[in-house]
Amino acid sequence: MPSDTVDHALLRHHGDVDARPGMLDFAVNVQGSAPPPWLRERLAARLADLGRYPSAAEDLAARVAVAARHGRSPDEVLLLAGAAEGFAMLPKLAPRLAAVVHPSFTEPELALRQAGVPVARVLLEPPYALDPSAVPDAADLVVLGNPTNPTSVLHSADAIRALRRPGRVIVVDEAFADAVPGEPESLATVATPDILVLRSLTKTWALAGLRCGYLLGAPDMLARLDHGRPHWPLGALQLEAIAATAEPAAVAESQRNATALAAARAAMIERLTALGLHVHTPASGPFLLLHVPGGELLRKHLAEEGIAVRRADTFPGLGPDHLRVAVRDEDAADRLCAAIRTAPGRS
Repeated sequence: MPSDTVDHALLRHHGDVDARPGMLDFAVNVQGSAPPPWLRERLAARLADLGRYPSAAEDLAARVAVAARHGRSPDEVLLLAGAAEGFAMLPKLAPRLAAVVHPSFTEPELALRQAGVPVARVLLEPPYALDPSAVPDAADLVVLGNPTNPTSVLHSADAIRALRRPGRVIVVDEAFADAVPGEPESLATVATPDILVLRSLTKTWALAGLRCGYLLGAPDMLARLDHGRPHWPLGALQLEAIAATAEPAAVAESQRNATALAAARAAMIERLTALGLHVHTPASGPFLLLHVPGGELLRKHLAEEGIAVRRADTFPGLGPDHLRVAVRDEDAADRLCAAIRTAPGRS
């Protein structure tokens, strides 16, 4: 196999690197600075249990809760210490050729390349609509996001299903699906033998420091991914968080948050567009992709003003004039817009 000439450091870059302590953070897509009070109380109530190992019954209870949330069976759920663990497992499927649809989150490609799996990049052009015919026929593993980070594009479930081929596995990263009101294009509730759906709790519930997520898929495929993991791959607090956020009241809360987020996103699109920035639309995620001439200079100016935005040239298919900004409330958006107005060449 030819040597890998792709820069792994760029694939490893994440938005938290762009946000120094004390900055107004538009670089990271986590919603809020901490979990909601009710979830913190649930987690705090388990602190006294940290002296014992998590039990199989606790693992099962969390899987039962997730299964009920998505209309699946518990054996179709694999709990993860964050979505990144799910990506790290993909080489266990032993694909001959993996196709990664870009621009998108780079962690899956990094995990595959580091394991020596050949990777074909499928680079979508604006408006970044999924073209199933662009995926190489030889690819027996296809990875894509929905909605996609950083473009905020929501692909149709039908377009994703059109990727299906005999012998091919499709992995859909739905880390931001619960930020879309009604989750209309999600495949989480669809049990098919060749589609894996990955979910993260990091973004909606501000649990980046706890590392929680799960995979949904056929039991035999999940068993292959689970093989070789150490005992107790998740701790008691992770299991509690997963079970708690899968309960009906929590799902209803996440949907209320998604509706509020959609309104905040629409307001930010209008304001940023009025400033002369190109905002990619339609947008469905809790973030926006900007294309700005001199984008790198603008990013550095905003950093000097104490505002962090995500450089987007680390995403395959994008360049230094692309930036990603998280959707924030009106006060934060006021500060961002005011700082943009003071950027060199914009007055």
